[in-house]
Amino acid sequence: MAFAGCSNQVIKKGSSASAYPEEQFGWKLGAQAYTFNRFTFFDAIDKINSCNLKYVEGFPGQNLGGGLEGKLDYKMDAALRNKILAKLKDKGVKIVAYGVVSPKGESDWRQLFEFGKAMGIETFTSEPAEEDLELVSNLCDEYKINVAIHNHPDPSHYWNPDIVLAAIEGKSNRLGSCADIGHWIRSGLDPIECLKKLDGHILHSHMKDLNEKSKKAHDVIWGTGISNIDGIIRELKRQKFKGMISVEYEYNWENSAPEVAESVKYFRKAVVSP
Repeated sequence: MAFAGCSNQVIKKGSSASAYPEEQFGWKLGAQAYTFNRFTFFDAIDKINSCNLKYVEGFPGQNLGGGLEGKLDYKMDAALRNKILAKLKDKGVKIVAYGVVSPKGESDWRQLFEFGKAMGIETFTSEPAEEDLELVSNLCDEYKINVAIHNHPDPSHYWNPDIVLAAIEGKSNRLGSCADIGHWIRSGLDPIECLKKLDGHILHSHMKDLNEKSKKAHDVIWGTGISNIDGIIRELKRQKFKGMISVEYEYNWENSAPEVAESVKYFRKAVVSP
């Protein structure tokens, strides 16, 4: 099913590598399902697929849809997990990340990691409580799943890369940063300088291009705003970053798919530029 403004041709896994030039760098370009939070999860999957993306970062609490009852909740039972995985396989989209999710205490954190293991999730995006960080670090190593600390804007706890670096010091290499480009800009920070500070610790990114440098800024098609998407791509290449890059488009909520599709096209052209 194709949506307005997106390509009618859905490129499936196994197509020419030129369709996904980012993969030569170890990048998985996909979308945070929150982009389509006015819709069900499986409506979001159809939108993601129609924009020639094959990875999704699920977000907690989204209604499932697609004939399934319930929400994308890490506490769901095994039968529902298996139904979701089967439907995702049929649609050619893989869930490789989940968040932003921040359980409290060992029992809930372990339940989250069990969910991740069952779903094939590689990275949780999260804003863990400081007192849980040692536990989270140990679980990352035990389950071989990353936790990428997400930065909401100032005054949220992890808004500044310096705070993230202090939080992860001495802990698992699987505990690092989810670099949210737009939120850094909303906090008055330079995203490329932030990326440089976090060199070697970036595990995931929420990619955004914004219309202006302010707390009220909104998303625009990549390459048309002030985020310097080309410079960000060059810096991620320099760092030899490997992981998922999520389109997180938080504007024009009811009809953002055409803008997501154009952003993806821009990104793929920029990736192959010198």
